[in-house]
Amino acid sequence: MFTETKKSIQWGEETLTLETGKVARQADGTVIATLGETSVMANVTFAKSQKPGQDFFPLTVHYNEKYYAAGKIPGGFFKREARPTEKETLTSRLIDRPIRPLFVPGFKNEVLVICTVLSHDLVNDPDMVAMIAASAALTISGAPFMGPIAGARVGFVDGEYVLNPTIDDMHNLRQNPEQRLDLVVAGTKDAVMMVESEAYELSEDEMLGAVAFAHEQIQPVIDLIVDLAEDCAKEPFDFQAPDYSDLFAAVSALVKRPCAPLTPSPINKNAPLRLPQRKTRSKPA
Repeated sequence: MFTETKKSIQWGEETLTLETGKVARQADGTVIATLGETSVMANVTFAKSQKPGQDFFPLTVHYNEKYYAAGKIPGGFFKREARPTEKETLTSRLIDRPIRPLFVPGFKNEVLVICTVLSHDLVNDPDMVAMIAASAALTISGAPFMGPIAGARVGFVDGEYVLNPTIDDMHNLRQNPEQRLDLVVAGTKDAVMMVESEAYELSEDEMLGAVAFAHEQIQPVIDLIVDLAEDCAKEPFDFQAPDYSDLFAAVSALVKRPCAPLTPSPINKNAPLRLPQRKTRSKPA
């Protein structure tokens, strides 16, 4: 029998639930995150070895939305859902940015993160739910990921910050005089990893306060992911970063001496400024 693990907290006005062990058991990590009635499944798989000659980190994040999640059927001329929409592409980048720097330096094995919207209640935006699900799936997968992270959206109404405002509140922000901020913050327990916002006529203190408010509100979510990982995380992948110290020393020995004359000398602020003298040619008579 497979073990199913489920954790929940009250987050803002909704209940956030993380569960794993029910579906997609062949993936290295799978988590279904639910906020209200919006559910997103995140699947993580990673290669156990690096491709020969691989000189970059091949992390791929895909976020997928389908009409069935909202109980709709595509209408009009196009009956099929083909290439990713603009929202799907931007959300994929939104998830990629905070998680990419948290992999162990030197890790260049292929990693694939797939986020699929299973249910959309048209109230809670699934992009933040997908980010949380992806972070939880990476944390339990055993991949060398120095997370977890969490993300939150913050609004600003009547001088008060609002955690995870509804989709209607964020729609057409420019024409909404009551709602003046759409801020997305992603971070770890100790630091903010990413900030993205749309704001109108907010002061610097109000913006900084919104970032601090978001970082404070994601702390329970990070604790929830850690609690989930303590019960069902896989054994950490045994990864040792390659040692290039000998190669670095050899290249430095070859390059450092010839390049020394090209290195600019420290600037003395007290020394008088000397401009190069140009040679002038006299015009022929």
